[in-house]
Amino acid sequence: MKTQVAIIGAGPAGLLLGQLLHKAGIDNVIVERQTPEYVLGRIRAGVLEQGMVDLLREAGVSERMDAEGLVHDGFELALDGRLEHIDLKALTGGKTVMVYGQTEVTRDLMAAREACGAKSIYQASNVQPHGMKSYSPYITFEKDGETYRLECDYIAGCDGFHGVSRKSIPSEVLTEFERVYPFGWLGLLADTPPVHDELIYARHERGFALCSMRSSTRTRYYVQVPATEKVEDWSDERFWEELRSRLPAEQAAKLVTGPSLEKSIAPLRSFVVEPMQYGKLFLLGDAAHIVPPTGAKGLNLAASDVNTMYRILVKVYQEGRTDLLEKYSEICLRRIWKAERFSWWMTSMLHDFPENDAFTKRMLQTELEYFVGSEAGRKTIAENYVGLPYEDIE
Repeated sequence: MKTQVAIIGAGPAGLLLGQLLHKAGIDNVIVERQTPEYVLGRIRAGVLEQGMVDLLREAGVSERMDAEGLVHDGFELALDGRLEHIDLKALTGGKTVMVYGQTEVTRDLMAAREACGAKSIYQASNVQPHGMKSYSPYITFEKDGETYRLECDYIAGCDGFHGVSRKSIPSEVLTEFERVYPFGWLGLLADTPPVHDELIYARHERGFALCSMRSSTRTRYYVQVPATEKVEDWSDERFWEELRSRLPAEQAAKLVTGPSLEKSIAPLRSFVVEPMQYGKLFLLGDAAHIVPPTGAKGLNLAASDVNTMYRILVKVYQEGRTDLLEKYSEICLRRIWKAERFSWWMTSMLHDFPENDAFTKRMLQTELEYFVGSEAGRKTIAENYVGLPYEDIE
């Protein structure tokens, strides 16, 4: 088998890259370890930056998003029982975010790929990239008892934090930066109306809480729990009661509860690997970086990697600009570290850290109050939340 770009991983990063390359006339094959149903079963965030929304439109997969997605002009910070509104649109010159679940993004991209006939291989085991530093890289995999070889020009590793792509790069080549947080997010998905028409990020002495949504009838709520907690110890009733205790009184009174559709605990970590490329293997999304979900950056950072990789490959195939390939990691990391900083900052400001002493807690509280009480501070929060602009590839 031969293609121009071999993509490992059929999550939203791999599918979006594949769709954009296909529209540009660049042949690509996606190889995925899991089934399509498993990929669609992953429950993930759904706040899309303006840049990602525009990229999905460019890829021709925005019809359902534009019809069903919820455009949000701002969000709320719940601090000590009061709501502070962050007006994204006013503070950023008109930029907004779109609430549209990652599962739905993936579903739209899968449908588009099937409609255009581009090749995707699911349930491929023992996927392995080879010859990344050679002129002729390739990947091998097994399916239905047979071993296959897929020859290509370039390999895009979009297979997540636990995938094979990053692990295939010699460890001495990579530098890893990591912070593991001493808590997680217990999340509950329910078919209940949102407690508020915008997202609420709540700081409380009992811990952080987030009121999010997937639609006008489906909600996603989170509460901070210790890293040692087990999801089976949390009944729906216990979750709702804990969430209610962390919200301002007015919002707590409006909270509509119901049976959970899904409940899970997500650990929080910050992680970056440098560089994000090795020869003709390029890392995208969670394969290269993880952010705590507080800043809503995970999926959006993957999209910015896709944007960079896609535009470089268009220059390669249409203009012969192979010199740009060596700049991929440098371009991506500039944006990644800024998003890592914002996610780390939001996490530090809004969560209860058991190791913080009374002085540190008061300093963090004061810093957040300063930002919220300052026009410049609110603008800083807003411009980071809607997403910094993508770099031009010249």
